Amino acid sequence: MDYRLHARRIDAHGSLALAKAAEVTLDTDLAGRSDAMNPVELLLAALAACMLKGIERVTPMLKFQIDGVTVDLQALRQDAPPRLTLIRYEIVVDSRETDQRLDLLHRNVLKYGTISNTLSAAVPLQGVLRRKA
Repeated sequence: MDYRLHARRIDAHGSLALAKAAEVTLDTDLAGRSDAMNPVELLLAALAACMLKGIERVTPMLKFQIDGVTVDLQALRQDAPPRLTLIRYEIVVDSRETDQRLDLLHRNVLKYGTISNTLSAAVPLQGVLRRKA
């Protein structure tokens, strides 16, 4: 598969990324901005989307019943050299499936995710998939 994206600077406060018919405003302002995601947040959003899409892909194959899913992510960054040192995640599934089936879903989401596999080769991914309380 081939993925393409075009990004351009709007001004000193932001940029715009375009892919297919979608646009995403990028926080490229040195002071930051609250109405757009910065590069690390975009990376985490890509990982969350990968996990959620993976769940959508494997639930029909596993005949897995879910009523909802949330993903929370946290990235830890060091300054010198600037890089991420750890990404933590928590996937919360609203489901009555057994614990064994939840574990199977978790393994499948991690095993077949393009973004999760790519990132895990560069930075440790640490997290859990749990049932909604």
